[in-house]
Amino acid sequence: MLSAHPTCNHPGVPSTVPSPHTPGSIVDVTGLQAGHFTLHERLSGCSVVLAPQGAVGAVDVRGAAPGTRETDVLDPANLVDKVHAIVLTGGSAFGLDAATGVVRWLDEHGIGFETGHGRVPIVPAAVLFDWPVVRPGDKPKAHPDAAAGYAACQAASTSPPASGNVGAGAGASVGKLFGLQRSMKGGIGNASVRVGPWVVGAMVACNAVGDVIDPTTGRVLAGARTSDGQHLLDTQRALLAGERGSRPLSGTNTTIGVVATNTSLSKAQAKRLAMSAHDGLARSIRPAHTTLDGDTLFALATGTHEGPADLMLLSVMAAEATALATVDAIAQARGIETVGGMLPAACDLAA
Repeated sequence: MLSAHPTCNHPGVPSTVPSPHTPGSIVDVTGLQAGHFTLHERLSGCSVVLAPQGAVGAVDVRGAAPGTRETDVLDPANLVDKVHAIVLTGGSAFGLDAATGVVRWLDEHGIGFETGHGRVPIVPAAVLFDWPVVRPGDKPKAHPDAAAGYAACQAASTSPPASGNVGAGAGASVGKLFGLQRSMKGGIGNASVRVGPWVVGAMVACNAVGDVIDPTTGRVLAGARTSDGQHLLDTQRALLAGERGSRPLSGTNTTIGVVATNTSLSKAQAKRLAMSAHDGLARSIRPAHTTLDGDTLFALATGTHEGPADLMLLSVMAAEATALATVDAIAQARGIETVGGMLPAACDLAA
């Protein structure tokens, strides 16, 4: 029988849900702070990565149904060279309002792009669609707003942020190609990779239509379940065998995240870092970058480590950190009771 285990944690998680192979989080990158705000009214929330001193930013959108704000400013051909925060949020298009609260918080702290007439905070954002996951008594119209974004900034620090059912991952789910009733709980995760003086960290909110897999073994960790709900189906294998599910609407899924490094990069180099980070999604989500997802990854470079950038090495590290953060999101997720029944997490299924 499936049951929720809200206190299950490593080392109590079954061997099918490995802990991240490399500990750490996005705040291992010097110059960054991170915080979450989770709604009480429904399963949703927002997460913020702050760069108070500014960071070179970029974005790469691979999914066909993205929801974003202020991404054009990140184009290497455009003027602004640094951003001051990245917002990841639930709530579909309504949730993008959380970025307004982050702008307000930054403005109150004198942080922003100097125009000569005042500072303007630069805050790109991306949203995921978490409306289908509803608990008994939830308020369906509740969503992250400006107050939520402001609160996430107030909670931000250099301490490792939580993973699992918090912030932008609160209402996330995975494995939905065969219907929400056969899906599992997603979440938000963190990881970092260090090589010599270089650090790459990642924060990923995983709400994929596909399954999440262990990139080292290819084994499914969470995703679509068999019709009896007791076992993992393996969506890719089922599709290749000719099975067809109930096709979700485009945009009702999405994995969004931030990858960051302590190295100095140009905007064009940061763009390459974001592109490489998507390799990590492709390793840990199957299938990834579908027409039903809005997969979007931001890249930040704080420049707190001086010295020439080894973009080849950083690209490898970015893909690895992103994959590990995606696995962390699933390893730390917890099953919840919804109006449609139990939505289990990976730790709820027997090994």
